[in-house]
Amino acid sequence: MNKQKVTRLIYKLWKEWRVTIFFIVFVIVPAKSSLADWNWVPTGSMNPTILEGDLIYVNKIAYDLRFPLTLHRLAKWANPQRGDIVVCFSPDEGTRLVKRVVGQPGDIIELRNNTLFLNGEPAGYTKIDSKYKEYLPGKLKEKCTLAMEDLDGLSHAVMSIPSITAIRSFGPIKIPQNSYFVMGDNRDNSKDSRYFGFVERKFIIGKAKGVITSFDITDKYQPRLKRFFASLK
Repeated sequence: MNKQKVTRLIYKLWKEWRVTIFFIVFVIVPAKSSLADWNWVPTGSMNPTILEGDLIYVNKIAYDLRFPLTLHRLAKWANPQRGDIVVCFSPDEGTRLVKRVVGQPGDIIELRNNTLFLNGEPAGYTKIDSKYKEYLPGKLKEKCTLAMEDLDGLSHAVMSIPSITAIRSFGPIKIPQNSYFVMGDNRDNSKDSRYFGFVERKFIIGKAKGVITSFDITDKYQPRLKRFFASLK
């Protein structure tokens, strides 16, 4: 194919697709960056709340409005609360993560053998409904221990895996201003603030609100129909 034919082909494609390209570049990309987004979850660090293969919906304006494709804040109306599931960037590698806020600025946080203490008071732990094990991989079901953790009045599921080497005790430490302590619900298999430290407010970019679709990437991408359009808490 000579240069003239290539030029004609490019021009033809441009005429056919230019509206779509402009729409993606100037509407879809800014909206995903500043208003709402969706993310596939590839790891089990938030098990059993979020599973490998979940496609989660992220509310980018839950806390503030940012200029598209940047961390520059145009307006702010709220801050993350204890128990919120947030999307943030890790301070060490800049990796995009989904974690739960367990400590706010000024809190004194401590972990004793996987029991969380906030400002000197232990979080409450109770037995968990068997439904939370339904979609976990078979081998993991046998190895893990689940419980409901009451974090400032919000109950959510947490997991421990005794066979894994992990940081199960630390602190007490005080969270500095404008920073947050985040952890995975899968407490023994999550790289979080125990390893990379506090997350500054500017690096928290949205709140995970629900599961759009879910496919079990550990078992031939079987659909988890009960998780479609499920809320997260």
